Amino acid sequence: MPPLRSTGPGPEAEHPEYAGQYLLESTLGSGGMGVVHLAASASGLRLAVKVVHAQHAKDPEFRARFRQEVSAARRVSGAFTASVVDADPTAERPWMATLYIPGPTLAEEVKRNGPLAPSQVRRLGAGLAEALRDIHRAGVVHRDLKPSNVLLAADGPKVIDFGISRPYDSDLRTETGKLIGTPPFMAPEQFQSPREVGPAADVFAMGAVLVHAATGNGPFDSESHYIVAYQVVHNEPDLTGVPDDLVPLLRSCLAKKPGDRPTPDELMAELRSAAYGTEAFIPTQRFRNPVEKVPGRPWPGGEEDGAASDVPTHKREAAEPSAAPRRARRTLRWAAAGAALVAVAVGGVVGVRMGAGDDDGAPPTGQVARRADAFTPWAVPLAAGGGGNRTPACSLAPGTDQALYCAAPGVTAARLDPANGHVVWSVRAKGAAGRVADDGQPRVSGGLVLVAPPGAGRVEALDPATGATRWSRPVPAHAALAVDDTSVVFTADGGEVRCLDSATGKERWRGRPAAATAQWVAAPGGRALYAVSVAEDAATSLVTAVAPDTGRMLWTKRLAGSLGPVGVAGGALALLAADADSFTTAVVRLDTATRAVRRTPLPAPVDQAQATLADDGSRVYVFGAGGSLLAVDAGRGAQLWRLETGAARASRPVVGGGRVYVTASDGRLLAVDAGRGVLVGQTAPRMASGRDTFAASLASPVVVGAVVYGSAPDGAVFGVGADSLGR
Repeated sequence: MPPLRSTGPGPEAEHPEYAGQYLLESTLGSGGMGVVHLAASASGLRLAVKVVHAQHAKDPEFRARFRQEVSAARRVSGAFTASVVDADPTAERPWMATLYIPGPTLAEEVKRNGPLAPSQVRRLGAGLAEALRDIHRAGVVHRDLKPSNVLLAADGPKVIDFGISRPYDSDLRTETGKLIGTPPFMAPEQFQSPREVGPAADVFAMGAVLVHAATGNGPFDSESHYIVAYQVVHNEPDLTGVPDDLVPLLRSCLAKKPGDRPTPDELMAELRSAAYGTEAFIPTQRFRNPVEKVPGRPWPGGEEDGAASDVPTHKREAAEPSAAPRRARRTLRWAAAGAALVAVAVGGVVGVRMGAGDDDGAPPTGQVARRADAFTPWAVPLAAGGGGNRTPACSLAPGTDQALYCAAPGVTAARLDPANGHVVWSVRAKGAAGRVADDGQPRVSGGLVLVAPPGAGRVEALDPATGATRWSRPVPAHAALAVDDTSVVFTADGGEVRCLDSATGKERWRGRPAAATAQWVAAPGGRALYAVSVAEDAATSLVTAVAPDTGRMLWTKRLAGSLGPVGVAGGALALLAADADSFTTAVVRLDTATRAVRRTPLPAPVDQAQATLADDGSRVYVFGAGGSLLAVDAGRGAQLWRLETGAARASRPVVGGGRVYVTASDGRLLAVDAGRGVLVGQTAPRMASGRDTFAASLASPVVVGAVVYGSAPDGAVFGVGADSLGR
């Protein structure tokens, strides 16, 4: 078959037949970075595939930018964006496939049908505010929100094109001297100090987008980009034609100073009446074509009687409909979109199970341990100070102590009564939160509570009864620590490994049993410490077993690939294998007695994977950015199930009582049946009121029998009965 030819503008006359395994059927549009094609997966899933222009594919800087786009798009994949299905940034012509979303862009809609009605502008604003909240919670700033990057889908607006987005916890910066963004929708700080652009810039852009939706013009329109830039920085916005009740809100979005703009949460609260309107719900209808059509509203380029075209596209020209039915048609569609938003808000996270496997040997389905006396839920504020992310991190003392130990911003450590949340003692911190090991949770070892305040350069051991400091020892400020029942291990400056007795703080041993860059993990019961170090070429990894009392090397095993440890249980060390782009591609199980290795490839790579190992060492549960939670039988080498939780970001999963629990970035606690991979319950969100509630990592919940303890961005620690989450 001859190569497909572009039917739209673009620097190339011809395009490839395939992107990876996907046959490119037609051209949806072309932009500065590449061409977007309509395609389909093997199962018939409709996809929009972006293929980078040939001349850009030769530019290493441009390839790096495209990799950043893929990473950002994966990170924010969810209800308000086009989810990434597949990508290959290393291909000769780099490409990315996302779910195809039928519907025009806001720019196309306004150009064809004129400004939106006031009620539609409010619903659009509610949807965009919710989308920005989700994007910012994932730690991403879009930086190019504009009408052509907003798709008007039947279930609400979708934000697309993360080509110049950046994680705002990243040091990646734009090359000096390059104007990044679209001037009429750029915030003042994007012109003045682009290195300091944060989430508030997207709120500014949202205000400009809504002005365009309401009037057909932008608040700073001009034919000259230089004049636009001057007006954005110095002039007041032109809000002529904006509905009177929206003027104060949009003026606040377009404030010159980032700190004066509302947050997405504040915008959602202001626009809530639009999202939860009183108009009757008019459901969409399904046709034989895989695209849904809203009654009374033709798809762009489609027919009024419902005979949708064979090849729907993101961007297609349509015959200009008569003026009379425009508003009625648009109202019908946005009434349906508003009702869809209500369904999402009321229903919360919707779990979608994919690829069920054999359940033999699975934990008891739905069998959660119950206490004779009913547990009364509680929640207590813990973090000190206001603003920002205030999420505590907690762990439960083993044995009969049964105390909950937590660290939080402004609190080095605190002891809570797990029955009612009563704070027994609390030690205020001079700096940030207390933590130990990589998960941020204090640990009980050697009969003491171990914490390591970030950046403080020391480990502290506290008396569990009073919180008094029993000993304190210096450690490198950013050292990774491994803690077992009796010792704490870290790599000191210079690469030497040191092991301290956690009961006394005295040094047990020091030496170089593993590479300075090794990641350490402790086996339960103090039986061994394991170090995993990746070779310089990332082709192999060396696992070293060390005696915790003497530091003597017990054995070594070299494994293929770039590996990171998950944990040790049931006589097995579980590891995750990563590719060159740091996507997890397999789960590896190493038998610590026989050194037998089983590698389980994952059907789809997982971005920013966090994992936990079941107590018997048989199963590994993995959560990835974008909301995927999967179960792997590491012993038999099979993925058992995969669930799309709908939570874009969450904590490392934990297992207890036949369920898997994760804490979402909005403070929700999600419960998933460990055997079937089905979402069985969740708590309500608990968000902080600060302007920046993003956390680089989220604290895992704590499961004890029939009770689960979680923490949230509002600074609270809470306890809830596990059985109540299934109701």
